[in-house]
Amino acid sequence: MNNNKNSSFQIKLPIIIFSTLAAGILIGATMANPSSNKDTVLEGITRIKEILLQVDQNYVEEVDTDKLVNSAIEGIVKELDPHTSYIPAKDLEMVSADLKGNFEGIGIEFNIFNDTLYVVAPLSGGPSESAGLQSGDKIIAVDGKNIAGVGLTNRQVHENLRGEKGSEVKLKIMRSGLAEPVEYKIIRDKIPQFSVDVSYMVDDEIGYIKVSRFSATTYNEFMEALNKLENQGLKKLILDLQDNPGGYMDKAISMADEFLKDNAMIVYTEGKEKRYNSEARAIKEGEFEDSPLIVLINEGSASASEIVSGAIQDNDRGLIVGRRSFGKGLVQMPVPLKDGSELRLTISRYYTPSGRSIQKPFGENPDEYRDEMNYRYEH
Repeated sequence: MNNNKNSSFQIKLPIIIFSTLAAGILIGATMANPSSNKDTVLEGITRIKEILLQVDQNYVEEVDTDKLVNSAIEGIVKELDPHTSYIPAKDLEMVSADLKGNFEGIGIEFNIFNDTLYVVAPLSGGPSESAGLQSGDKIIAVDGKNIAGVGLTNRQVHENLRGEKGSEVKLKIMRSGLAEPVEYKIIRDKIPQFSVDVSYMVDDEIGYIKVSRFSATTYNEFMEALNKLENQGLKKLILDLQDNPGGYMDKAISMADEFLKDNAMIVYTEGKEKRYNSEARAIKEGEFEDSPLIVLINEGSASASEIVSGAIQDNDRGLIVGRRSFGKGLVQMPVPLKDGSELRLTISRYYTPSGRSIQKPFGENPDEYRDEMNYRYEH
């Protein structure tokens, strides 16, 4: 039996927080949508509260009530779409860091599919790229410890792969086409969060710009690269959005605006609530509105990448080349909670100018949705 007992206050505090948050959500939902079934919501809150109180008062062993509350929240979120998520307070800063600043580690974009850690792409100029990691690699062990099939979480990935500059980590990799695992020794380093990986002139007229994600600095980086190429005689552009998982929607809209005539539709959103309906149009004279344009995409191009490529395609502005993109067309709103955690709630779908929803079906089984990405990596 666990002798590390929580105090009565520690045990009841999460219950109070949870009940308060639930009540706040109910009040907000009722004010925004008077037709919502508030009685059903109230009954659900009451049931959860009763269960937590019974566990607190009568369960045979001491329990971590906060852990129970987090598990209940995660259970609710799992019943929604694959992109709604709950981020505990202790994880929020770590999760947000990827789009905002620098960190020290091995430098990969990753995803977890079927309880396996996949390399989406090694970050340009980072230690993993230098060591030879490739898109599609499966990391199955870190420093001799198996991490495949053990219920790996994003937090555990960060804890294993991030670390002080100069420290060493040993990875065991499974790679398509190789019968045996490959081992790598990687020295961690500071990972600059540049999102324009490279830009150069292919010949006297054709320029190439590779954008790896849409971060806070992406638009400024892109414009700097575009202006540099224009000074070198740019007449035609290849914009590479392959393996770009998305990021900030407003940066994608600003980039698309550089290619489209004034008032051209870029993207629009529709939700259950009208307040989440919106549209974005080109609002200024773009830097590259009239010249030939090719956009490269693949199965790793998602979300904000699909906004840009969809706007280019539907406005007949350029040619889209590559494989079918990922299919993420859901918009998440960050909802800060009082304990410092955050709910990233899907509030609307986004549509290309012609009315196409990019979001691929996820139906009643979100696992199938995730497995489809696994299949596409392997084929």
